[in-house]
Parts: sequence; C-alpha cells; structure tokens
Amino acid sequence: MGTHDAIERHVEDHFGAIEFVFHAVPSTGVHVLVVGPSEERPYRTLVTEGMSDRPMTVPEGANPLAELMMALPADWPIEDLTSDESWPVHLLKYLARFPHENDTWLGPWHLLPNGDPAAPYAPSTGFAGMVVTPMINVKSDEAREIDGKIGLLAVVPLHPAEIRLKADKGSRALIEAFDRAGVSELVDPQRPSSV
Repeated sequence: MGTHDAIERHVEDHFGAIEFVFHAVPSTGVHVLVVGPSEERPYRTLVTEGMSDRPMTVPEGANPLAELMMALPADWPIEDLTSDESWPVHLLKYLARFPHENDTWLGPWHLLPNGDPAAPYAPSTGFAGMVVTPMINVKSDEAREIDGKIGLLAVVPLHPAEIRLKADKGSRALIEAFDRAGVSELVDPQRPSSV
C-alpha cells in the first residue's frame, strides 16, 4: 500500500470520513485532506498529505517523516481558496513544503513566525505565526503515528505575544500559558492571546 493510501486510511480511522481534498498545485506535491465534522469530533480536521513523501533533514534521533494537522470550527468557510478565511489551508501547504525547500525540519515545539516582523496571516485574524505541537484532542496514541513511521503533529496558530514568549522564554513557558488558557489544535478564531 502506498504512503498516500496509508495516510488516507489513518485519517479515516482516527478522524472520520474525508469530506474533500485540496489538491496540490503542480509541482508542490502537497494535498490537504478535509474531514467533516462528526458527533465525536464536531469540527473540521485538516491533514496534510505529501510532506512525508521525502524525509526531512533532521538531527540524530528525530523522526524524518511527518504530516501536519489543524482542527477548525465546523462552520469555518475554507472552500474558497481565494478567501481570506482560507489561510489555514495555505499555511498547512506552506509548512508541509518548508522543510524540503529549506533543508531543515519541523518537529514538536518548533516556532515559525509569519515573517520578520511577524504579520497576521490574513486581515481577519490576529494570528501571526505558529508552533508545531503534539495533538491533544485525540483519544488514542495510535492517532499520533501513521503506518508506524510517520509522525502526525498539530499546528497551533499564535498571537505576536505568544511568539515573543516562546522565542524569549522557551517551550515550557508557552506550554504553561496554553494549559492555563486551554489552547489546543482546535483553532478558535476569536481566541485571545494566552499571555
């Protein structure tokens, strides 16, 4: 079974039926699978497919294969990729290509601001960067690894103050702020900064 088949099977087993797919534009190789809301997971789940086609350049001991996910409210209007509200889809596609285009890697607690200085992803949001995290809203540890080899990690968008906290004081300070505010991979477009 091919890697893409394994990813799709994993997504359907752990998150639900794939509602539709944002296909890769030519030469990028990255798709975004969209799982519709369900009673168990009343939000949309977006998962990249194609990031793990090639291993990332990682330090010894780190997993070179990964895919990324985000969860959005069920009514988030992402279908129109020309809309400002489609920034999560564009972000996932960008992040899935980023390690390969920059000879680097993305792993847990890696921070990536949206430019320098960090700018909001769209006029409708205050989020101006992101951090990669382990998934919180999954019932099974098996959901965190695809086919026994591909790590599935969450993308959590950040406000500028959260970017500064992570950059200045490290992952532990950001984790503590997230814990106090109940931040997870489920994106709340109205979420205030946790710091």
